[in-house]
Amino acid sequence: MVRRLSRRPELRPEIRTPHPMLLTDLVAPNAVIPALKVNGKKQAIQELAAKAAQLTGQGERAVFEILMQREKLGSTGVGSGIAIPHGKLPKLSKLFGLFARLDRPVEFEALDAQPVDLIFLLLAPESAGADHLKALARVARLLRDPEVAHKLRESRDAEAIYAVLTLEPATGG
Repeated sequence: MVRRLSRRPELRPEIRTPHPMLLTDLVAPNAVIPALKVNGKKQAIQELAAKAAQLTGQGERAVFEILMQREKLGSTGVGSGIAIPHGKLPKLSKLFGLFARLDRPVEFEALDAQPVDLIFLLLAPESAGADHLKALARVARLLRDPEVAHKLRESRDAEAIYAVLTLEPATGG
């Protein structure tokens, strides 16, 4: 027997996580770079790896290598000028996010072939499992919102960017 969901929204079961992951759980105010000057993808990842290493206490080389290994599988440039480089590190204790708005867009081998100017770096402990994927989905959903992307591009300082990143959408998640 096939059970059909009602067409009336008030009768459909809610399919939501009880506590949506907030970006405030991922990115701290000091993990925002408002105008990163780089000439290309590799340099962008190198600069972000250095900042992430500084903030997490991880080795810069380890962070860079894990990110580059992921890029070899396929670009993390998801389109519309957005990239979400990510990887898992064995010694990391919790999910970590770092956001950078590039001074000018760079070639990133993105899915839509557009240059990238908004980068959200996501690092996860090796044991993160589904939390890593949930965080990736949450970041992608937020950055793909055209209004959010526009506000991030218009913001000139770290505080303004952080405020945009951590605004809760009206839908609550």
